[in-house]
Amino acid sequence: MSEFLKIIDLTARAEEKELLHQVSLEIQEGETHVLLGPNGAGKSTLGYTIMGSPEYEVTGGKIYFQGDDITEEGADKRAKRGIFLSFQNPIEIPGITVSNFLRTALEQLTGERIKLFDFKKRLKNVMDTLQMDQSYADRDLNVGFSGGEKKKAEILQLLMLNPRLAILDETDSGLDVDAVKTVSKGIEEFQKKQGGSLLIITHNAKILEALKVDKTHVLVDGRIVAEGGPELVEDVGQNGFEKYLDKESY
Repeated sequence: MSEFLKIIDLTARAEEKELLHQVSLEIQEGETHVLLGPNGAGKSTLGYTIMGSPEYEVTGGKIYFQGDDITEEGADKRAKRGIFLSFQNPIEIPGITVSNFLRTALEQLTGERIKLFDFKKRLKNVMDTLQMDQSYADRDLNVGFSGGEKKKAEILQLLMLNPRLAILDETDSGLDVDAVKTVSKGIEEFQKKQGGSLLIITHNAKILEALKVDKTHVLVDGRIVAEGGPELVEDVGQNGFEKYLDKESY
């Protein structure tokens, strides 16, 4: 497998407060990684920093994607490279329907016009996979959506845009059992059929049950303090984070 995402000694801050401290990790093409940690550990910060959010300033280290140094690139360029970030709290966008948003996003990524018939056919197939009512395509993006509907809309974007690397930030947060199953099915679809790499930030091991996890990272106070395989997810699920709280960087 080729080197895909490589983060070396990444340090980042927001509003003069350092939030990440020399974080290093590598994700190979097609792998699924899980990032665990207590609240406030810096998990979302890492996701946003990989995506290039202007809210976070990189003060040290490097981010490489497919061999290129993207540390100074903006989020738009990273998105065109094929990096996707789902939001923990997706925002509402009045005046732009789900369908129009997705078609415009696809055309921006590919640089080509997409025939309406082909787009609608693909959209219907993906919505059927996620058991989403077709009427959602004509609703304004996330406006009036329940928490579960917003998260399903995020997974719909994932499957439609088919990125090379997807960072899923607490996609299962606040969902009921049925919604978790639906979202998990969408992630499994991406993993098995579309073959992209995944970095899943989560508190809930349920969403991982149907997935093949290659590596698990535990982040505490902005530092990677433990790494392992899928067994680390089980250990944290059973015993919590207490034994990791006083560890030094891995």
